Amino acid sequence: MIDYIKGNLAELTPTKVVVEAYGVGYDMEISLQTYEALQGKAAATVYVHHIIRQREEIEMFYGFATRDERELFELVISVSGIGANSARMMLSSMSCDELREAIISENVAKIKSVKGVGVKSAQRLIVDLKDKIVKGEGSIGKELFNTSAPAEIEEATKALTMLGFSKPNVNKAVQSILKSNPSAKVEDIIKAALKML
Repeated sequence: MIDYIKGNLAELTPTKVVVEAYGVGYDMEISLQTYEALQGKAAATVYVHHIIRQREEIEMFYGFATRDERELFELVISVSGIGANSARMMLSSMSCDELREAIISENVAKIKSVKGVGVKSAQRLIVDLKDKIVKGEGSIGKELFNTSAPAEIEEATKALTMLGFSKPNVNKAVQSILKSNPSAKVEDIIKAALKML
């Protein structure tokens, strides 16, 4: 599985990016959010979501400027009836925070204002995702980044979820640890979280 591709931006349009890494050009579909973040850069790290549709024999790469956007994209496409193109359209029409806020506040009108998203899809998105987003899924926990370095928090969170703990429980544990020790290192966060989980 490809987590990210780091290299030179060979091509960038509002809907796609080509990142060249070691002589290979990776063509990825992107949102306007990612386009704006990558504009003006010669090189970048693009986080990848890989989709294979076996019936049509289609292989697609979706690229994101941040892990946060990719996690929200993956959460949105987990909803029945909402595909990758609809999710990309949502992330082109709203920022990640705006989309989360629309889901939490049950703002059907705002969600259905996105091209290709109807009332039923908007309602299903809210029903399926509201509780998950409130619990911290579809987010890398950037609210925690006001304390320790973001990379350390992300690394600790990733390690704990790979050990089999659920993202909401990990986020709660990490928040609690950082309240009592804001400058905790990766290993300290993991050790303390293992005692709590």
